[in-house]
Amino acid sequence: MSESHLSALKSRHADLDAKIANEERRPCPDAAMLAQLKKQKLKIKEEMLASV
Repeated sequence: MSESHLSALKSRHADLDAKIANEERRPCPDAAMLAQLKKQKLKIKEEMLASV
């Protein structure tokens, strides 16, 4: 896997982390949205680990 692809995955992972944090700070977080974001984040993390 190229370094640029890994860098892009890390960037997407960090972006999802920020979105999750923002959603959790809301007065009434959307549980379905949080679950979807966390699932996407895990999928990206697994892809990053598989490339190492």
